[in-house]
Amino acid sequence: MLVPIQLVFPVLRNGELSRVYVTACRHHSFQNYLSTQISWQPADRSVRKIFPRSLLKWGKLEYLFGHFHLRNYRTTVAQFYNLTPPQVNSILKANEFSFKVPEFDGKNVSSILGFDSNQLPSNSPVEDRRCAATSLQTRGMLLSVIDGHAGCACAQAVSERLFYYIAVALLNQETLLEIENAVENGGVVLPLLQWHKHPVDYFSKEASKMYFDSLRTYWQELIDLHTEETPDTIEALTNSFKRLDNDISLEAQVGNSNSFLNYWQLRVAFSGATVCVAHIDGVDLHIANTGDSRAVLGVQAEDGTWSALTLSNDHNAQNESEVERVKSEHPKSEAKSVIKQDRLLSLLMPFRAFGDVKFKWSIDLQKRVLESGPEMLNENECTKFFPPNYHTPPYLTAQPEVTYHKLRPQDKFLVLATDGLWEMLHREEIVRIIGEHLTGVHLQQPISVGGYKVTLGQMHGLLMERRDRISSAFEDQNSATHLLRHAVGQNEFGAIDHERLSKMLGLPEELARMYRDDITVTVVQFNSHVINTHYKHIAES
Repeated sequence: MLVPIQLVFPVLRNGELSRVYVTACRHHSFQNYLSTQISWQPADRSVRKIFPRSLLKWGKLEYLFGHFHLRNYRTTVAQFYNLTPPQVNSILKANEFSFKVPEFDGKNVSSILGFDSNQLPSNSPVEDRRCAATSLQTRGMLLSVIDGHAGCACAQAVSERLFYYIAVALLNQETLLEIENAVENGGVVLPLLQWHKHPVDYFSKEASKMYFDSLRTYWQELIDLHTEETPDTIEALTNSFKRLDNDISLEAQVGNSNSFLNYWQLRVAFSGATVCVAHIDGVDLHIANTGDSRAVLGVQAEDGTWSALTLSNDHNAQNESEVERVKSEHPKSEAKSVIKQDRLLSLLMPFRAFGDVKFKWSIDLQKRVLESGPEMLNENECTKFFPPNYHTPPYLTAQPEVTYHKLRPQDKFLVLATDGLWEMLHREEIVRIIGEHLTGVHLQQPISVGGYKVTLGQMHGLLMERRDRISSAFEDQNSATHLLRHAVGQNEFGAIDHERLSKMLGLPEELARMYRDDITVTVVQFNSHVINTHYKHIAES
């Protein structure tokens, strides 16, 4: 468990050595507990896995210990909870949501059958968000997963606002004028979106007017462009991302006479969020991605086998072209400092994100805004420091990378998920799990041990797990829930280890964040009949 010494020194200087010791002991105790109870230890011993990921995105280890109090931990042996199967199911299903596209005259004319989504928190409060909505004035459905960091404020704001910006950007001039005239004259405004939300996915009533005013300014500027052309989807998605991020920045700079809204604006701006959006209109699928969430297509071959087609690129240090992009935007003198330890300015893991004005504003602007802001903002750890080697901002952008894919009959589903999932399971495995769950094939396939030498007792155990898996598949009507069950409880043979699942879901909050991130998943199932019909009509014409 090696930790870069430059991350430890600030903690030692602040007299936090005892807290480091307690947390390390608790982590070591849990590792031993897992290894003896379920024969498993964390696979990745990098700092990112050892300590809470959302905090290490900022690269400041002292944040980890800020909420620990030594008097609460009189022993180094943590308390762990053995959950019963009903308790496990209750946790896994608490945030699940399903939507089926309505039929007309007994037929579904959409290319989408419906979607399943779910969310498994590790942070408290959860920093992820998920959204889904049908566009009412244009065609298509919008879906997204949002991964917040340094708090949930930016992710929450983006979840409430981004789809409206996209919907407005896709409207033609005539509809924009109709909406503006209705607002100006106090008439009935055309609804833009039909939301499909879980009951816990809320909207902020306090900020709604501010959000509406900024959105109205956006569509007024689109009207002033006087373009009669049908909006291009790629351009609309790109402009919507950039405009919302710009509005978040401006709102924080201007401030608000309402003290609560002023504080909220600054919290949104100084926290951050990565976003992956899917826009599906018939057979046209667009993915707009900013950050390290991911979109993967589940493709089924004629022989029934499954393969994964990735439709987005991660914007981080593992993406060479992204590294080159960041370096090219700054002087050569900063080549060694702009990306350090695989982080932007040695602090931030994603290279694109909403908010995070720490990496966008000049230091003078940051100081002016913070000095005039509310006192309680100074209690936020991320506002107390400036990034090192900060010479030529902005270093961060919210501009998305937009990809287009024309749906084919073999494209069966789309998985949108925050990076918490992709860190747990490989994309091919994710597609196989979902594909087999949707088709029921996993109940018929022979048991595979993947080259492992197994004893007769172990094989008996696998056969018993096969029996249990049938009931598990029956339990998980929601495919996103089924995927979360595998992500947290799957063993080396690909089967669900109920004991491991119980232990992982029963972790105390401060330990859960050391072993996984928040996980948010949306699985969109496509209507193969409608997609097939589309290609038949093309062939006939």
